[in-house]
Amino acid sequence: EAATGGAGWFLPPPECPVFEPSWEEFADPFAFIHKIRPIAEQTGICKVRPPPDWQPPFACDVDKLHFTPRIQRLNELEAQTRVKLNFLDQIAKFWELQGCTLKIPHVERKILDLFQLNRLVAEEGGFDVVCKERKWTKIATRMGFAPGKAVGSHIRAHYERILYPYNLFQSGASLLVRELLDIHQERLALKAFCLASVDLYVCLLCGSGNDEDRLLLCDGCDDSYHTFCLIPPLHDVPKGDWRCPQCLAQECNKPQEAFGFEQAARDYTLRTFGEMADAFKSDYFNMPVHMVPTELVEKEFWRLVSTIEEDVTVEYGADIASKEFGSGFPVRGGKFKVRPEEEEYLDSGWNLNNMPVMEQSVLAHITADICGMKLPWLYVGMCFSSFCWHIEDHWSYSINYLHWGEPKTWYGAPGYAAEQLEDVMKKLAPELFESQPDLLHQLVTIMNPNTLMAHGVPVYRTNQCAGEFVITFPRAYHSGFNQGFNFAEAVNFCTVDWLPLGRQCVEHYRLLNRYCVFSHDEMICKMASKADVLDVVVASTVQKDMAIMIEDEKRLREKVFNAVLQGVTDSERVAFELFPDDERQCLKCKTTCFMSAVYCPCKPGLLVCLYHVEDLCSCPTYKYKLGYRYTLEELYPMMNALKMRAESYNEWASNVNEALEAKINNKKSLVSFKALIEESEMKKFPDNDLLRHLRLVTQDADKCASVAQQLLNGKRQTRYRSGGGKCQNQLTVNELRLFVRQLYALPCVLSQTPLLKDLLDRVEAFQQQSQKLLSEEMPSAAALQELLDVSFDFDVDLPQLAELRIRLEQARWLEDVQLTSSDHSSLTLDDMRRLIDSGVGLAPYPAVEKAMAKLQELLTVSEHWDDKARNLIKARPRQSLSSLVAAVKEIEEIPAYLPSGVALKDAVQKAKDWLQEVEALQVGGRVPVLDTLAELVTRGRSIPVHLDYLPRLESLVSEVQAWKECAANTFLCENSPYSLLEVLCPRCDIGMLNLKRKQKKLKEPVPGGKKKSTKLETLSDLERALSESKDTASMATLGEARLKEMEALRSLRAANEVKVLSSEQDTELKVCLCQKEPAAPMIQCELCRGFFHTGCVSVPNVAQGPRVWLCPHCHRSEKPPLEKILPLLASLQRIRVRLPEGDALRYMIERTVNWQHRAQQMLYSGNLKHIQDKVGSGLLYTRWQGTSGQLPETNKVRRRMSYMERKLKRRFERESFCNGKRARVKKMRTPKKKKLKLNHSKDLSTNKLERERERLLEMQRSAESHSLPSDMSFSEQEDSEDEDAICPAVNCLQPEGDEVSRVDWVQCDGSCNQWFHQVCVGISPEMAEKEDYICVSCSGKDSPYRK
Repeated sequence: EAATGGAGWFLPPPECPVFEPSWEEFADPFAFIHKIRPIAEQTGICKVRPPPDWQPPFACDVDKLHFTPRIQRLNELEAQTRVKLNFLDQIAKFWELQGCTLKIPHVERKILDLFQLNRLVAEEGGFDVVCKERKWTKIATRMGFAPGKAVGSHIRAHYERILYPYNLFQSGASLLVRELLDIHQERLALKAFCLASVDLYVCLLCGSGNDEDRLLLCDGCDDSYHTFCLIPPLHDVPKGDWRCPQCLAQECNKPQEAFGFEQAARDYTLRTFGEMADAFKSDYFNMPVHMVPTELVEKEFWRLVSTIEEDVTVEYGADIASKEFGSGFPVRGGKFKVRPEEEEYLDSGWNLNNMPVMEQSVLAHITADICGMKLPWLYVGMCFSSFCWHIEDHWSYSINYLHWGEPKTWYGAPGYAAEQLEDVMKKLAPELFESQPDLLHQLVTIMNPNTLMAHGVPVYRTNQCAGEFVITFPRAYHSGFNQGFNFAEAVNFCTVDWLPLGRQCVEHYRLLNRYCVFSHDEMICKMASKADVLDVVVASTVQKDMAIMIEDEKRLREKVFNAVLQGVTDSERVAFELFPDDERQCLKCKTTCFMSAVYCPCKPGLLVCLYHVEDLCSCPTYKYKLGYRYTLEELYPMMNALKMRAESYNEWASNVNEALEAKINNKKSLVSFKALIEESEMKKFPDNDLLRHLRLVTQDADKCASVAQQLLNGKRQTRYRSGGGKCQNQLTVNELRLFVRQLYALPCVLSQTPLLKDLLDRVEAFQQQSQKLLSEEMPSAAALQELLDVSFDFDVDLPQLAELRIRLEQARWLEDVQLTSSDHSSLTLDDMRRLIDSGVGLAPYPAVEKAMAKLQELLTVSEHWDDKARNLIKARPRQSLSSLVAAVKEIEEIPAYLPSGVALKDAVQKAKDWLQEVEALQVGGRVPVLDTLAELVTRGRSIPVHLDYLPRLESLVSEVQAWKECAANTFLCENSPYSLLEVLCPRCDIGMLNLKRKQKKLKEPVPGGKKKSTKLETLSDLERALSESKDTASMATLGEARLKEMEALRSLRAANEVKVLSSEQDTELKVCLCQKEPAAPMIQCELCRGFFHTGCVSVPNVAQGPRVWLCPHCHRSEKPPLEKILPLLASLQRIRVRLPEGDALRYMIERTVNWQHRAQQMLYSGNLKHIQDKVGSGLLYTRWQGTSGQLPETNKVRRRMSYMERKLKRRFERESFCNGKRARVKKMRTPKKKKLKLNHSKDLSTNKLERERERLLEMQRSAESHSLPSDMSFSEQEDSEDEDAICPAVNCLQPEGDEVSRVDWVQCDGSCNQWFHQVCVGISPEMAEKEDYICVSCSGKDSPYRK
């Protein structure tokens, strides 16, 4: 049962080859098929999986496609099963004609296989032999029944009852019919004789009319037979219609109808068919369609086709013309619009609309559109729908693409086993082939692959999934079934290797009297007519096929024209290609005629090929006419054209072989090889092994040339130049050596070969130099770098490079260490750390390790002493100088730069210098200056060394600072903006503020102003002069400053007075601190004579009585009494430190004491005339005003000075208001009488003022010219010139005591300018201020002042 594929048993055949081409292979389908043909044709079928991204769009309209499927009953498909069914039909029909209904019996609960039982009994010799030899038990065992259960007797009974009568009927039917015919004639005669009397019913076999109850009457012919006369006899009268043996023989011998698939009654769309198919499979397997395993479906399919008990019917939408409904692939001009990215599928060679008509397919030379061959057919399958064993028309290739859906299971046998498969099927089912000789061409018969394999037929299988191709090769039988609902598309194509098989197929069709789909000769001739554009392999193959065709045609025409046999004598040219195929088919063999045909006038429209001339008609042959398409003379040039085309390829192939096999001296260049490839492409030579080999060699040579050029260019990448590492594509030296050998071994010559040989020589020389340099103990960095620079020209992996780079880094590091260590003063700790850090990453090497150890030791010592020096510097209490000197000596021994060590050394040197300066200060015997001491203290504090003298100096400076604070508290006013030195020294800033403001505003100097002195212009100049001068010279410096002060003060007073007395309207007059215009009320400073708004300054209280008022610029000191000042000087002398404030204080005390002495002399001398001159000049008052101390003598002098100033003020005002009166006394050219400096008028009052000023200046010059180095001598000179002020009035009252201080004075406005007591001349204070006073002597008879 296993061998015959019994029910419920199936062993899957081996898998066919599966190919997965790359994109490059997939680009040319015919080249790929040619490549895989040697493998795939051994199995008949193969599967091709396109690249994953190859996914053509489905172009069919799912809703518009409609078709009527074929109905397939599965148990009628299998050949042996159909034989069984036919046998059972015959048995059933036999018994039905016998009036009985056939009921197939059951044995051991199994349906008895009557066909097998009948075959086994026949094989054992027949019923009689089996009974005689008692073989029923054996037969039961062969049928699969278990022995020992008396099954044999049951089988015998069933055989004897059902099959034995049928076999007797089959074996004696013809004899029985002849005998019955004779009896039938006698019966007719007897009937005619007794016709008039009664109907006579007698048995035709025994001739007796007895036993009428056992006499059967035939329902077909009305003949009668006894039941016991029949062979075999009938035991009972049949209940139904009964046929006699004669009628039974006539019915059973009728020929059966050819088996075929009937069309379904329903028309489906793709959608409705899919719904039906999925419902069928889901219901059949009772699970979702996608979950049913393919193995289960396969086994169930072969079980169903092998059993007669189950009748499963499916439908198959096969052979749907794509021309009518559209292909599943997109086509140009089709209704389906493709997206831009899908346009590649329109022209793809794997598009089944393109493959049959591509240049490599010989079917492209057939002009007719042949459905199924040149135009694809569509197939819509469902579960169990199948395609039976068959080969393609004309034994062509076929290709099937499953667009979508469930898999399609294929079985195939190779082409060389085609006849073997046919023989096995004929052997196993001869009954089918007896009725249908071309049964396998009808695609209606299937046979279990296991059965074929059991008889030696090689069968292979595969499951075709969606998106996969299945290719069948020439004459390869194939069959299969669908696993479920799917959509496939298939088409035929023919390659050049098919041409011999195509002619062989036509001969085979002629023997079978089978129609051809196209004319093979017509196709060959069309190809020959285009020989110049044919592929050379095609041309060569067509030329060979055409030679066979010409020889056959020549032989057949000679046979037809043979005169001896009274052959055909008439002929004509006929364009057979213009006739429809069915009008030019051979009457006998159905072959489509093209080269020639014979026809007879007696049968117009009919013709025969030259093989079947005798089958045309009964007319004599000479009446026939031969129609030919070409003469033989026309065919030979066509064949020669093919030959020349093929020979051009042969010449090219010879050149290629010569180039590939050339010796070294005769090798051709790479350009020549490329030219041969270009020639093959231009002439469309075949893509055969020779061309592929030429391409491969050329590609190899091209790659070698490219690599060689790259190596010659030395295109080493930057990252490999700067660092280590091997480039992924770099060659080693050995590979380079082998590569050079490969270049010399190439069949072509490369221009780079000698250059690359030179490169190899240089690389080997580099290796030798590297080995030599690396063998040295410590090569120089320059030599290593030079060698590495040479390697940059080599794009080769050099193993020495890594070691060279390592040694280069080591050499550079050692040189860096040597260079850095050469200068000990610049070798810092950071340098040592940097060198150690960079040296840690270096590869181990003795020189490096030795240098590293020395560096590490030096760094350790250096860090130790640097930290120790830092700690010594920061130590508290500070270290002694001797200990630090010892540490410095230790540090100087270390060959490195230590920042803390340098700082310590610097501190020691500074301490030595400081001590030397202090000792020099002590040895000199001079009183030290405060600034020098302060600078020494500051420096001493910053030196991190214990200094013995520093505490004493700090104490001395502290005492001086305390003295300065005490002096400041004594002299300075509260919140005073002035320093102590500013208050004690002569003023250096008199008039500077106003002058600067005016210059800034007007941008021009004040008229009549003096140039600034280059010496002692500012307080800082004076302070610097005092600090730098000796003790004795400081007093002279202060005296010089005092003279500058007096001169500046006089100038300021005069300028302020002139400013107020000026009457010009266009002059911009600015007064006061606010520098605004004068506005009452105002107050005048007694010293600088400047006017100030009472709202801008602090004004003394009127209730306190008349007091001298000084402006904020002139009021600089508290003016302490002399008794408080002298102790300050004494305490400073005890400290024995010079400072500018001390010198200024001493000078001020001397001036104060001198002035006091002179003032006392003036007051008690009684010389009022001299006092008047002194006061009138303003010198005494001014000098007093510049001192800082307060003296009791000043009150007496102040009263006189107050009177003088009031007098002068009154006169200026009177002159301002009485311009008209003075114009009458003396004619003036200008009314501007208040300007003293610039007015040249000879006005009396103005001349008077000028005289007063000149007197003051003369006294100043006299004082300066007679000044001595000390203020004491200068004061004595002034005292000698002073005289007591005396009232010149004739009747002077001569006040004494306190009255003198209370008397006011008035000055004559005449020519004498003498001062008088107001009480002595009878003038009140108000009159003195408002009116001019002219004394008696000036108002004489001849005086100009007389009124």
